Amino acid sequence: MSEKVSIKKTKMESLSELDRKHYLHPTTPAKMHFEQGPSIIVSEGKGINIKDVKGDEYIDAMSMLWNVNLGHGQKELADAAQEQMMKLAYSSSFFGNSHETAIQLAEKLASLTPDDLNVVFYTSGGSESNDTAFKLSRYYWQIKGQPERTKIIGLERAYHGVTMGATSATGVREFQNFVNAKAPDFFHAKAHQTNCELGDKSDPNYEGCIRDIVEKEGPDTIAAVILEPVQGAGGVLFPPEGYMQAVRKLCDEFGILMITDEVITGFGRTGKMFGVNNWDVVPDMMTVAKGITSGYSQLGAVIMKEKIRDEIVKTDDVLFHGFTYSGHPTACAVALKNLEILERDNLVVNAKNMEKVLKDGMAFLEEKHSIVTKTRALGLLGAFELYEDPASGKPFDPSIAAAHKVVDECFKRKLILRTAEWDGDNIVAIAPALIVNKQEIENIISILDESITAFEMTL
Repeated sequence: MSEKVSIKKTKMESLSELDRKHYLHPTTPAKMHFEQGPSIIVSEGKGINIKDVKGDEYIDAMSMLWNVNLGHGQKELADAAQEQMMKLAYSSSFFGNSHETAIQLAEKLASLTPDDLNVVFYTSGGSESNDTAFKLSRYYWQIKGQPERTKIIGLERAYHGVTMGATSATGVREFQNFVNAKAPDFFHAKAHQTNCELGDKSDPNYEGCIRDIVEKEGPDTIAAVILEPVQGAGGVLFPPEGYMQAVRKLCDEFGILMITDEVITGFGRTGKMFGVNNWDVVPDMMTVAKGITSGYSQLGAVIMKEKIRDEIVKTDDVLFHGFTYSGHPTACAVALKNLEILERDNLVVNAKNMEKVLKDGMAFLEEKHSIVTKTRALGLLGAFELYEDPASGKPFDPSIAAAHKVVDECFKRKLILRTAEWDGDNIVAIAPALIVNKQEIENIISILDESITAFEMTL
């Protein structure tokens, strides 16, 4: 063993031990991590690739947590942060205080969002954005003299974050079960029931749909409906044709606010600037984070229609909500540069163009491997599923952990992906940075091919 390799190994072991001892990781099997240490310790990144402290290079085919949209190592973003830090690293937005970058970013976001989604409330991330949307929607109805409108309806398999309100809105059981007391007035409707939401009570899935919950609870008690244009962590699940429009129509019918969670789908991920643009639907509120800075700084926002702001400013009351880092100057400066690059380099168009390459690659996997099925992609948000027998719809036994094992095989081959194994599904998600090119996607597919073959050999 060379001295250089030995030093790297020693560094890895030292960091791993410190990590086990002092760092409790989010969304991680705590016992396994404590016993085994971190699976990887990342040291640097460039483009769609990252390196660990041993010098091994990996393809990051998930943009980390669906958020590094511009890829790693974007010097312009680092320069923007440095310049702003030297000028004004932090300034509070409380008590009516403001600063230039927050104002400029709010104007820029208003220019990008559809219709009159023109008013911005800043947060530090997606969970905070969704909690803020819930509080503002309830406050809106309170001001309008309808304080009984407190209930929020989300969807089964939806993911909206891990703060108390966001967890309560999340429809993934594992996140729900983590806490033994949840916020009140949250409901979870069956997802993607287009006919039901249009009012077809003869549909066998009617019970438990959004419309059914609204009717049972009473429309005058419902503050808002929240949904992801594409359910991300729940399995990259796309709505059927007409569904988004049906929910918009239902909300209009009952005077309910419609909130779309664009934390994953915003800023080009789906081949449009925002996910709702794929269906020409305009929500009353839109929550964003992740791609707003490509993960280079912590920032989120609620972007709302002017009608909501117009109600809020009718009262003389203090708006008793906000975060220390709401409108953080450095984060806003990074976001402005991020959006500039996104538009300048036509990365939303690239995401749409690369959609076909990704679909073609997954179609190849489906044709070659009998266990691969339900391939899908919208922009650079894609997934496929693994079944023991797709023709008959027979899933793998949960004990096999098919998706997990395929992703493990990919990791051995220096490819980072993630699974969605909720409710017995075996889903493998793919979401590379928007800068990805054809050759890089083909490399991802090639490694997936090898990894699925290795898994099949264990069956």
